[in-house]
Amino acid sequence: MTALEFTYHIGKVSKSLKPFAMKLTRDYEEANDLLQDTLLKAFTNREKYTEGTNLKAWLYTIMKNTFITNYQKMVRKNTFIDTSDNLHFINSTESSTDNLAISTFAMNDINNAVSALEDAYKTPFMMYFRGFKYHEIAEKLDIPIGTVKNRIHIARKELKDRLHMYAC
Repeated sequence: MTALEFTYHIGKVSKSLKPFAMKLTRDYEEANDLLQDTLLKAFTNREKYTEGTNLKAWLYTIMKNTFITNYQKMVRKNTFIDTSDNLHFINSTESSTDNLAISTFAMNDINNAVSALEDAYKTPFMMYFRGFKYHEIAEKLDIPIGTVKNRIHIARKELKDRLHMYAC
């Protein structure tokens, strides 16, 4: 197979590689990079392709293997290796502390915001939060299911407004 024929066949198949790259990376830019790496490897290893075999499967295999190799490199790069003699940093738990102040402040703010809700909104919201279904809340409170949904929606909206400082 000539280089021109090979390029033509890859051009036809490469469009179907993009969704697979997106599935692997779940990021548009990384998918484009993976697709580019795959096509580069395919062109540089053209002589390894056996004419008459499934080109699409060959490209999918190259892409999958490239993704796995890149992922393993990233994991290795982000792995902390303790080079001290006694491996003190890895095995020591007594030197680590958790600062719960931020989560305590957040929980206090959340509890205060929920407490500030009117009972008409707080009760259905808390029942929903505890796992009750809409129809169960409607039965217990003896109100229509649409009213339950509306009150839960309003409670969420008010909580969102009161807790805006925690929005990401």
